[in-house]
Amino acid sequence: MIPLDQWTPRPRPGNAPLSGAVVRVEPIVDSGRFGELYESFTAPGGDTLWAYLPYGPFEDRAAFESFAGTTYRTEDPLFHAIVPALSGKAEGVASLMRIDPPNGVVEIGHICLGPGLQGTRAATEAFYLLFRRVFEELGYRRLEWKCNDANAPSKRAAERLGFTFEGLFRQHMIVKGANRDTAWYAILDSEWPAIAKGFESWLAAENFDEAGRQRRSLASFRTAA
Repeated sequence: MIPLDQWTPRPRPGNAPLSGAVVRVEPIVDSGRFGELYESFTAPGGDTLWAYLPYGPFEDRAAFESFAGTTYRTEDPLFHAIVPALSGKAEGVASLMRIDPPNGVVEIGHICLGPGLQGTRAATEAFYLLFRRVFEELGYRRLEWKCNDANAPSKRAAERLGFTFEGLFRQHMIVKGANRDTAWYAILDSEWPAIAKGFESWLAAENFDEAGRQRRSLASFRTAA
């Protein structure tokens, strides 16, 4: 048994933005980025963004901005806009949610990345910045990732980012009139140093060629770490 007699409740995430080499992650405190998010989400290739989320798609900009005004501006989930340096515009969101300071547990969820952000260095760095805040700045013990078991891209993303699969919660939810079996993943604080080193090596400028393509995979760096 791990002794926790010195444990104290962790702080809640604040509203300070996070800046990396190629991305800025901003807690959403107003409607200033809603128009940019709508443009990103409705770009060609965005038709499937809402398939596994409990909301969307939206009829028009007004409907989306009305939704965002009540959903994205909450303390839990605490939504963040993902702003690649290349465009300077918000192209996706991710939230820290089910925030449990007494136990040092938090989940990352409500992830929605516009087509132009998916699979980019900026997207990966955004996750790294959020994970680093959870473990290094706030000192949480556990970071969770949950998704519909039918959502193969989300499960691949969890594994790529270093999460460990912990099990399947069968008939966990009903979403949009359909059953959802939920796949659970987590990273523990003891696992974070090696995962962080993998991120940092992958994100280094020398790991990308002139066209911005990776030279080595994230998983290969994590294995080496």
